[in-house]
Amino acid sequence: MSTYTETISTRLNALLEKTNDAEKGFKKASENTDHTYLKKYFERKSKERYQFGYDLNNEIRTFGERPDKSGSVTGAAHRAWMDVKALFSLDNDESMLEEAIRGEKAALQEYKDVLNDTSLPISTHTLLLKQKDVIESDLRTIKNLEDLN
Repeated sequence: MSTYTETISTRLNALLEKTNDAEKGFKKASENTDHTYLKKYFERKSKERYQFGYDLNNEIRTFGERPDKSGSVTGAAHRAWMDVKALFSLDNDESMLEEAIRGEKAALQEYKDVLNDTSLPISTHTLLLKQKDVIESDLRTIKNLEDLN
């Protein structure tokens, strides 16, 4: 088994931070829509990202490192931007879907980048691959949701 390095811990903490941001962002999106299906979708995504964060947190701790539980300043600014957009946008649901797609694409790329690290322990690789696959699948789903509006 590969050794767990500080570099991997840093990369996983970056994923954890963005996962926490995504959880809060999806929760915010669910609060900003009246569309029943979208509300349920965003709520499900928020809970899913909570679980992702929990699993990442445990993985980091398994190797004796400290997880960073905070979200990022960028994530807080993004959620504030979503609130402003929702307030002034006539296409509120469409705007939130576009933001969700953009965020999911960015998350997918980050997971791919970390998974390219060949020194990842098997447990970490397996966890990240599973989470990446869920994001990838949901990205296809969310693109289909655009047609609902």
